[in-house]
Amino acid sequence: MNCVEAKLELQQLLNKVSPSEVRKLLDWIKNSELDHLLLDNNKVILQNIADDLRARLPPDAMLPSETAAHHKSQMQQRARPTVHVDSFLYSDEQMDTLCEEGAMSRNYCLSCGSFRTAPLFISHSFSATELQFLFQNLLPDLSGRTLVDVGSRLGAVLYGGYVYSSASRLLGLELNEDFVRLQNDIVHKYKFSDRVQVLHADVCTQEVLLNSTDVLIMNNVFEYFMESSEQVWVEELPVDYDVYLGKDTDPEALRQIHLYRIL
Repeated sequence: MNCVEAKLELQQLLNKVSPSEVRKLLDWIKNSELDHLLLDNNKVILQNIADDLRARLPPDAMLPSETAAHHKSQMQQRARPTVHVDSFLYSDEQMDTLCEEGAMSRNYCLSCGSFRTAPLFISHSFSATELQFLFQNLLPDLSGRTLVDVGSRLGAVLYGGYVYSSASRLLGLELNEDFVRLQNDIVHKYKFSDRVQVLHADVCTQEVLLNSTDVLIMNNVFEYFMESSEQVWVEELPVDYDVYLGKDTDPEALRQIHLYRIL
C-alpha cells in the first residue's frame, strides 16, 4: 500500500466513525505510539548504517590516511589522555558493554591509584539522539534548503539529515578520500543519493557553494581550533535544550550543540 492508498483508506475509516468520536481518534493518532514507532524506524536506519560502518573501521574509527590537525592553544592547554570513540557508531549501551568487558575505559586516573578520575572519550560525530535533536528541535523546517557538513567524515550528519529533515540538499565536504569513498558506499546502499552528495574537497575552495548554503554544520570547530577573537563573525542564538528524546537522551551532550547566525 502506498501513501495515496493509505490516505484513501484512512478517510474511508474516518467516515465510518461516529462524528462525536472523530476528534478523539485524531488526537489518538497524533499523540499515540504511532509517532514513536516512526521515530524508532529512523533510528533503526541509523543503527543499521552504524553497524555497516563498524564492520569496516577499527574501534576508534581512525584511519591511517588521516592527517593530524595542529590544534591551537586551547587544545594544547587541555593536553590529556583521550580515546577516540565515535558516538554515532557506539551507543551508551554498547560502550557500557565494552567497558564491562575491559575492552575500554570511560575514565583515566588523575592521580595514579586514586579515585580522582576524568572523562577519557572524545567523539568526531553526533550520536543518533543528538542528530534527532539537531534536525527536529534545533533547526527550523529545511524544506527547499541546502545544508553543508564541513568535515563530514563518516557522514552521520548527512544520514541524520536525510531521515530527520526535509532538506533538499545535504552536502558533505571531506578531505580524506577514504572517508569520501566510505560515505558514498553508504549513500549508494541506502539510496540516499536523491538528496545527499559527498564532495572530496577543502572547504576553503568552496566559496560559491558556501554562499548558497542555508545551514553550515561544523563539529568541534570553535572550541578547539579557533581563538575567541576569531569568532566575532558569528552570533550565538538561544537554544531550548529542555527536550526528551527517549531513554538515550543526554542533556549534557545536547548542551554541547550550539546555533549561530553568520554576521
